[in-house]
Amino acid sequence: MPPTSDSPSSTKAADLHRHRTFEDAVALVVGTLLISLGVTFYVSAGLLTGGISGLAFLVTYLTGFTFGQAFFVLNLPFYWLALRRMGWRFTIKTFIAVALLSVLTDLRPHFLTLEAVHPAYASVIAGALLGTGFLILFRHKASLGGVGILALYLQDRYGWSVGKTQMSIDCVIVLLALLTLDPVKVGWSVLSAVVLNLILTFNHKPGRYVGS
Repeated sequence: MPPTSDSPSSTKAADLHRHRTFEDAVALVVGTLLISLGVTFYVSAGLLTGGISGLAFLVTYLTGFTFGQAFFVLNLPFYWLALRRMGWRFTIKTFIAVALLSVLTDLRPHFLTLEAVHPAYASVIAGALLGTGFLILFRHKASLGGVGILALYLQDRYGWSVGKTQMSIDCVIVLLALLTLDPVKVGWSVLSAVVLNLILTFNHKPGRYVGS
């Protein structure tokens, strides 16, 4: 007779998939550190990232709103979704990750300065860094808000690939940047979005890895 969901063996199996608090803390620091380094390459090469950050930049370029105002308003429905569908643990870890990324991004100029980076190199290395950072956060049930929350929700609810969902949304946002940015840099930004989301597609498949 197979073990029931509340049997000792099933409980032990569930515990094997549950991350400890210390493991989650290390993952949040390492994941956001990699992402902050990737953002450095984006800024140095003048490229555009995807997700809510990229959309907030576009709103800023096309309207009178500041980036902070646009970013805050655009994120509101996603945090509501996180609370309603993903739970308090996910939402709290996401808030912590956002705070860490903000601090690391502000501290970065004191430790690292990139004076000249070719957009081709920046697009690939930044996409790889962000993809790896997001992968770490996702495996520990956290995100950086916005599209990441939506992508994880769609995976948990419908089994949709996180990478494919983010790739589709990111490419739409980056292509919209053609309204305001240099087409060549938009092209490199698209390449970066593809690299980022291919890493997620190949390494974060529904049901293959479970962590909470």
